[in-house]
Amino acid sequence: MSTTTIILIVLALIVIWIVASYNRLITLTNRAKESWADIAVQLKRRYDLIPNLVETVKGYAAHESSAFENVTKARSAAMGAAGTADKAQAENQLTGALKTLFAVSEAYPDLKANQNFLQLQQELGDTEDKIQAARRFYNTTVMTLNIALQSFPSNIVASSFSFKQMDLFELAEADAEAVEPVKVQF
Repeated sequence: MSTTTIILIVLALIVIWIVASYNRLITLTNRAKESWADIAVQLKRRYDLIPNLVETVKGYAAHESSAFENVTKARSAAMGAAGTADKAQAENQLTGALKTLFAVSEAYPDLKANQNFLQLQQELGDTEDKIQAARRFYNTTVMTLNIALQSFPSNIVASSFSFKQMDLFELAEADAEAVEPVKVQF
C-alpha cells in the first residue's frame, strides 16, 4: 500500500470515529431531555391534583387557611421554577407543604372517610411514585451523558462541538435528611 492510501484510511477512520462520537453524544443529550420531559409530565399531573385536594380539605377544615396558602404558594413556586436545582428545591418545599396539609386532615375524621379525598390521596401517591421513578431515570441518563462528556477521547468531540453537562435532579444533603416522601395513608 502506498503512503497516500494509508493516510486516507487513517483519516477515514478518524472521521468515522468523530461522527460516531458526535451521534452518541446527540443521542445521550436527547435521551436526557426526554427524561426531563417525563419528569415535567408527572409534575404537571401533581400540580393539577393539588387544587382539587386543597378544595376537598377546605370543605372540612375551612379555618386552616395558612396550610392552604402554603400549599398554593409552594405549588406556584414549583410551577415557576427554572433549572434543575431550583426545580428540585421548589418541589421539596411543595412536598413539605403537602405533608402539612395531610397533617391537618388527620384532625377531621369525616374528611379521612370522604371518598373524593381518598381517591385524591391515591392519585397523589401514585404520582409521587411516578415522579420518583422519572427522577431516577433522568439522573441515570444525565450521569451517562456527563461521563461521556468527561471521558477521553469523547471529551475532545464534546468540547469541539460545545456539548454541555447537565445537572442531576437531586436533593441537597441537608434536604435529603429533612424531607420525607408525602405520606398519603392514614
